[in-house]
Amino acid sequence: MPETASTTRAPDALLPSLAPLLHEWLPRQRWFAGKGRRVTGFTLDAATELLPLDGAGPGLLHLLVRVEQPGRPADTPADCYQLLLGVRTQLPPRLAPALIGRIRQGPLAGRAVYEGLRDPRLAGLLYERLRTPGRTGPLHFHATTALPPALAPRMLDAEQSNSSLVYGDSFILKIFRRVSPGANPDLELPLALAGAGCARVPAPVAWFESGAATLGVLQPYLRDSRDGWRLALDALADGRDFTAEARALGRATAEVHLALAEALPTRRLDRAETEQLAAAMDRRLHAAAQAVPALLPFVPGLRAVFEAAGGASGDGFVQRIHGDLHLGQTLRGSDGGWAVIDFEGEPAKPLDERRSPQPTVRDVAGMLRSFDYAARTHRPWNAEWAARSRAAFCTGYAEASGADPRTDPALLRAYETDKAVYEVVYEARHRPDWLPVPMSAIERLSTPQ
Repeated sequence: MPETASTTRAPDALLPSLAPLLHEWLPRQRWFAGKGRRVTGFTLDAATELLPLDGAGPGLLHLLVRVEQPGRPADTPADCYQLLLGVRTQLPPRLAPALIGRIRQGPLAGRAVYEGLRDPRLAGLLYERLRTPGRTGPLHFHATTALPPALAPRMLDAEQSNSSLVYGDSFILKIFRRVSPGANPDLELPLALAGAGCARVPAPVAWFESGAATLGVLQPYLRDSRDGWRLALDALADGRDFTAEARALGRATAEVHLALAEALPTRRLDRAETEQLAAAMDRRLHAAAQAVPALLPFVPGLRAVFEAAGGASGDGFVQRIHGDLHLGQTLRGSDGGWAVIDFEGEPAKPLDERRSPQPTVRDVAGMLRSFDYAARTHRPWNAEWAARSRAAFCTGYAEASGADPRTDPALLRAYETDKAVYEVVYEARHRPDWLPVPMSAIERLSTPQ
């Protein structure tokens, strides 16, 4: 496809005309990471007309916008967000919920601006662009295979840090909203796993980027699968044991770790690095206790957990891992097989940190916490269900990897504690009714074994 202009015809006037609308709309989006801090300004990194903004429309405008907010360290850049904006003279009633607002001045004055991903025509255009590798302005589109034409799009509403489009129940396109320079792990790791022959992760079939930043990844959509979180809740509601599923999930997780170790470098974790890991956990605990005073009575016991990990032998290894593993990041197919998805890691953390090699027990700890979360949603609290599921997961992991994560109890306990501390802060800020779930784990983990 021939290259088109990378900016609109009046780029200097575009952002000022959009700014009043973005001030209102951006903070309301679930994927906006700067909630609770006022927006003080915007900077335009790039503007690309994926569909020219001529006539009545629709036009599709791709923007990379930096959002200025107070409280950011002076040596770090402002967060950059990817926006795909539809532009029309008149917005059809069916697209009314997608409206951002009408522009009052500038090159698009009088036109309606809306969330372009909710317009099937514009979402379809993005898929067609992925089918034809090449450049459009600063955007570079890639594909590993020929894609079928004209698949009907629909936007998924169950979104958090990103946005997702499903095309004809065949493919799913994840649009990264908060973008950083460098390969996103959600592209990098599935590509590496595909190269290693690991079938536990859907292989990317297309993606697009700008410079070094990954913007979106297209993968097969596993339409006959159900996510592990929902399966666990259903088992609890029906009074069913979950150990067979948990054991199989443990084996699948180990297979992913083994494939990542084969495809990407690993190295030994020395004693000094183990001490550094424990010290970082202790710092996070200190900050969390300042934010959530309910943690304060448990701080001495929790610090003892981290001290025990820091004093461990440090003879393990670090490698690339999932980084944010829990039941909601897994899918079980109709054949009973498990798949692992969403390798982005914790989006709030810097990209360099998410791409750094880490002990595999961090992923294991994340899954153990997820079993506990699932069991805590059930009334009455089913402690035995959680304990059996946790043990079965570790057993399955050991069967596939040859290494039982429970043989390094100090480090595993430290990572589970670190995760629980993170959960306390998250729930206190976003879901106070859920705070008792991680606090019960804090009480357990702070008690000497």
